[in-house]
Amino acid sequence: MANPRRPALVHPEVGELTVYEVLHALADPTRLTIVRTLREDVERACGTFPVSVAPSTLTHHFRVLREAGVIHQREEGNRRWTTLRHTDLESRFPNLIDTVLAVAP
Repeated sequence: MANPRRPALVHPEVGELTVYEVLHALADPTRLTIVRTLREDVERACGTFPVSVAPSTLTHHFRVLREAGVIHQREEGNRRWTTLRHTDLESRFPNLIDTVLAVAP
């Protein structure tokens, strides 16, 4: 159930994903850490990622990733759960995520 105090989450359709927006979303070390973590874990609660940023900054990073189509988020009670849209990204840009993660520091 969605939290009425939060705005609705926007997730682009697969056909709307652009390589430019995906690469922009992956161009930040914190966002790369989020994606790398989700490549290993299927789903995580938002406050459980191994990053050292303020909650408001983390919210910004999730929004950039979500609006680029890299992640999917869902609300359950007062928690927001995050997954990597790996299947969608693979269908649109084969091997892009794994290639970026392999060459990124």
